[in-house]
Amino acid sequence: MAGKYDDLAKTIIQNVGGKDNIISAAHCVTRLRFKLKDESKANTDVLKDTKGVLTIMQAGGQYQVVIGPDVGDVYEAVLRIGGIQGAGEVPEDYREGDKGVDTVKGGAIGVLIDLISGIIQPCLGVLAAAGLIQGLLSLCTFLGLFTQDSGTYQVLYSVGNGFFYFFPIILGYTSAKKFGCNEFIGIAIGASLCYPNMVNSNPSMVGATAQTLGYVFQGTPFEMAYSMTFLGIPIIMPASGYTSSVVPIILAVWVASKIEKPLRKNIPAMIRFFTVPLVTLVISVPLTYLVIGPIASILTSLVTLMFNTLYGIPQVGGLIAGTVLGALWQVLVIFGLHWALVPITLANLATQGYDLILAPQFCCTFGQIAVVLAISIKTKDQSLKDMCLPAFITGLFGTTEPAIYGVTLPRRKPFVISCIAGAIGGAFIGATGTTMFSMGYSGVIGFASFIDTIGSTGLRSVLTAAIGCVIAMVIGFAATMATYKDNVPEPAPAAA
Repeated sequence: MAGKYDDLAKTIIQNVGGKDNIISAAHCVTRLRFKLKDESKANTDVLKDTKGVLTIMQAGGQYQVVIGPDVGDVYEAVLRIGGIQGAGEVPEDYREGDKGVDTVKGGAIGVLIDLISGIIQPCLGVLAAAGLIQGLLSLCTFLGLFTQDSGTYQVLYSVGNGFFYFFPIILGYTSAKKFGCNEFIGIAIGASLCYPNMVNSNPSMVGATAQTLGYVFQGTPFEMAYSMTFLGIPIIMPASGYTSSVVPIILAVWVASKIEKPLRKNIPAMIRFFTVPLVTLVISVPLTYLVIGPIASILTSLVTLMFNTLYGIPQVGGLIAGTVLGALWQVLVIFGLHWALVPITLANLATQGYDLILAPQFCCTFGQIAVVLAISIKTKDQSLKDMCLPAFITGLFGTTEPAIYGVTLPRRKPFVISCIAGAIGGAFIGATGTTMFSMGYSGVIGFASFIDTIGSTGLRSVLTAAIGCVIAMVIGFAATMATYKDNVPEPAPAAA
């Protein structure tokens, strides 16, 4: 029985030079990606005029047929009709190469941004869905439709929060594909970072019950506690731990890939099956705990020290700290360093009943979604539009990961604009002494945390927080509308 895309698939196969001209086939979010024996055999002009094909792009040694959101179905039809062994879905920025990583412009930061975006992109749809579930659950509990201890809430929360909690396991898989490593090694490393006994052994985590065995750098701003050792070396973890984190697992799998590849080449085939993963995991997992943990903890201490110093500046401390926090908050979240401020906030809430430290970051969510809204309006890329809508909705309820990783961060300038918008909105919130009276969720529901239920200020902080959010949204939206352009490279001319 003929499928809906069979005719299109036949046309594509015929005009890329036929089945015998195809070395490999894969697809990303919008494009079929062929590696051809001879690109000169492809009929580029014919394909461009074919209904269902948006355009043709030739880059990175690949012949790319841009389809749009239906690319997955067209890909399956191409494989079935052509009898081709496919490589499946790959990240948008995927290029074939020995190292598994593109050479990109922008130095180390540019490479890191491209890596993070490419590694997270394959799971963006589920990421957005999990964020929507979390946001809707928060709205339902806020409206009193059900309580947090109800079975309905717990089942749905296990889906929404579970995805984020075990995110390192998911990223372990996608990182391994990116770096050309065994995917199950990546999964195993992610699982080790989320393993309950290790999570519960972190004495630095908020509300930790682990018994402290000792301290490193005791008596300094960089004091770090530990509750266990590995071969006598203290195991130090950041205050946030590794669950829900992004950067640590990417770095860990990158290290594992550097260990695995030479092992694969040099270990005899008869024992390679189990010895390569064994040696790779035994080296890479302890190395992750012993190196990444202390580095993250030192950076966390630096963040704490910096904001304590800024807020301590007489008269203008709130303005300066609010500006810096608003500008850096999303960057801190990406690296998991935002947790450095949470213990201070909790202590202030416990002793004073209010907190000024975290208030300026509240507007960052709204600056981010305003940028996404502007991109949705300006872009002509339908697949990007389709990504913007769920990212905007999840961001509205406080989950900005789909917006950051799927929309703004890969395009860099919109992400910078969102940070500038957050800085200006944060400056207003910090300068006006806007106060939080509880630890609340981000997004529209988070305004409840600014209500003074026991003091005399009432809704004052709600109003100033709202003004700060409006400022961030207006700046983010206007700047993006004025500067955003679809960054679609011109197709290279077909070879003669």
